Amino acid sequence: MHGCGKCKSVCAGLLLVLGFLFLLVDLGVWDFWGVQWWSALLLLWGVGGLAKSKCPDCKKMCK
Repeated sequence: MHGCGKCKSVCAGLLLVLGFLFLLVDLGVWDFWGVQWWSALLLLWGVGGLAKSKCPDCKKMCK
């Protein structure tokens, strides 16, 4: 995702949490809701896109 540093760090943090959760599922430590990894990734992509569209710093960078 191209955007300001703030949006990049929020998306990276969300991706790290998501990856950690799916690692726990793969290791058999935790089974949560039966969500597929690609569904969670699409939701994360949507959150990142929404954040970028509302962020004034990202809007300035795109112009």
